[in-house]
Amino acid sequence: MRARWFIVVAAGLWLAAFSRDQVDRWIDTTIIPPVAVATSNEVLDRNGNLLRAYTVADGRWRLAVDPAEVDPFFLKLLLSYEDKRYYQHRGVDPQALLRAALQAVVNLHITSGGSTLTMQVARLLEDSGTGKIEGKLRQIRLALALERRLTKAQILALYLHLAPYGGNVEGIRAASLAYFGKEPHRLTPAEAALLVAIPQSPETRRPDRAPDVATEARARVLARALGDRLITADQAKSANSEPGPTTRRPFPALAPHLADRVIAEDATKRHHTTLDGTLQSSLERLAADTVASLGDRMQVALVVADHQTGEVLASVGSAAYTGDQRQGFVDMTTALRSPGSTLKPLIYGLAFDDGLAHPETMIDDQPTDFNGYRPQNFDHQFRGTLRVREALQQSLNIPAVALTEALGPAKLLQGMDRAQMHFAMPVGQPGLAVALGGIGVTLEEMVQLYAAIARGGIARPLTHTFGHDAGDGQRVLTRSAAWQVADILAGLAPPPGAPQNRLAYKTGTSYGHRDAWAVGFDGQNVIGVWMGRPDGTPVPGAFGADLAAPVLFQAFARLKPTLAPQPPAPPETLLVATAQLPQPLRHFRSRSAAFAPDATAPAIGFPPDGAEVELLPEGLMVKVEGGTAPFTWLANGTPISAVQDDRETMLAALGKGFVTLSVIDAEGRSARASVRLR
Repeated sequence: MRARWFIVVAAGLWLAAFSRDQVDRWIDTTIIPPVAVATSNEVLDRNGNLLRAYTVADGRWRLAVDPAEVDPFFLKLLLSYEDKRYYQHRGVDPQALLRAALQAVVNLHITSGGSTLTMQVARLLEDSGTGKIEGKLRQIRLALALERRLTKAQILALYLHLAPYGGNVEGIRAASLAYFGKEPHRLTPAEAALLVAIPQSPETRRPDRAPDVATEARARVLARALGDRLITADQAKSANSEPGPTTRRPFPALAPHLADRVIAEDATKRHHTTLDGTLQSSLERLAADTVASLGDRMQVALVVADHQTGEVLASVGSAAYTGDQRQGFVDMTTALRSPGSTLKPLIYGLAFDDGLAHPETMIDDQPTDFNGYRPQNFDHQFRGTLRVREALQQSLNIPAVALTEALGPAKLLQGMDRAQMHFAMPVGQPGLAVALGGIGVTLEEMVQLYAAIARGGIARPLTHTFGHDAGDGQRVLTRSAAWQVADILAGLAPPPGAPQNRLAYKTGTSYGHRDAWAVGFDGQNVIGVWMGRPDGTPVPGAFGADLAAPVLFQAFARLKPTLAPQPPAPPETLLVATAQLPQPLRHFRSRSAAFAPDATAPAIGFPPDGAEVELLPEGLMVKVEGGTAPFTWLANGTPISAVQDDRETMLAALGKGFVTLSVIDAEGRSARASVRLR
């Protein structure tokens, strides 16, 4: 029956040549389906390599491709095998149809379909069947109409997009990525032959399900290529011996979080980003390795940028784009988190600019009451008086709060504004806790802040798209203040085992160990690392210096073999020791400290003020804390003890009743306590 229909079709087309007007009217009245093919949204890296692709609306992988982007041998092989007279016929090849019909009669079954590439495109556009005469007639009519409306190049491009390759894979580019993991411009002869063969029977020849059938089909295409002298016998032998694919590869899914944002912001089909695909892949592996041994809830995020241009080179939103307990689907590069101590470099830079301090200024790290706010250092220890440089390198809290008090918290927020950071903070007026992380920022914006410091104090927004004009940027710090901060951070000791490369970096740990940070830069690039749990629960014992800093140094090692040097100091920078500083800059004293009691002054440890104490026969044991020896004790203003160095002593010649005890140290500072002796 099918053979008879092929004879009818061939004969009908042959006779149609004698009724030209009727054929023209028949073709011109053909309703052509839409020829605009929906293709996948794509996100590409800076070199044009695919980072991530998305399926079209019906769930198919169909990636845009230009014939010029396809291996030339594949195109020659395709036309040789499917439609040798493609550039000679007008959509239908009467010779091919007649040959197919005669072969069907001789062999009593169909051995070739006689369809041209244009007819195959017609079938794919309408998804019309091939086993019924009505479908074949429709393909013929539509093919003739397509040839009148489109060029040969356009029709070939349609085939390259629509050819089925099994499952939900359509088009040469999607197939090349699915079966070989590469773009179609560099196919081997064996790969090209397989991709020519599969569309003839896409489900039965799927390499991932029927590799033997696929290999046999490939061999037939290679035999035809040998017969048509497209390849030599040696090339055919080599291609036939080449192992074929047996699995379907996953489509690229690098930078999934950033890709989602790019697609949401702009519906353009193809997006060229500033990311480096090789670096992105390397850092995603680093992220996965980092959290592998840290429990099933720990997460990590990284951002890498060129601080001179603001271009983002890598963005890792999580260790894996999943919905497990790590909540990998959450983009932690844009999540608001407490920055811990990572805002301190901005505080110090602003203080340098305001003339409040210099890196060699001495500053006190001692218990201080800032109008009811009593911050502690992370280890609950105090270092006394030290240089501002050392205070920042040791990330001491009290000096940072003292400088923030002198600046005013509003000035710190203004600096963040100029750095174009869209922070979030509790309702009400900003307090001094902002200095220690009492505010919400994102990893991207923290990297943006450090990029401004590295750039000499000029802030520009980070960008992941080319052609973004950030203008001249906004000045956050003067050149000298930015350099001073960078110089201090470059002197920070690296983590154990990391290279001594003078990377300028700072770590931070938020309240309750919920966030561990490390942000650093060299003369060209800046990298930020965040670690923690996306749900905000504490990670006991987690510190930025222990967790995030090693990851920061590993990320720089994957970015480049050696660091770019830091720039020299601007000529206006004051480079002197503490003794050569102007008098007001030699020692910083906070406003609170100016009116607060001297924390180093003596205090009576025993007996406490207001206590009732039993008087022993030998007298009263007293104790002094703080102060400078030697000490003199008085009772009701009368000296009753010789000058001595001991902090504990027994006072004799005291009677029962109320008495006011006083102690005076070597510097003339005193303390007193009123007690009752019985």
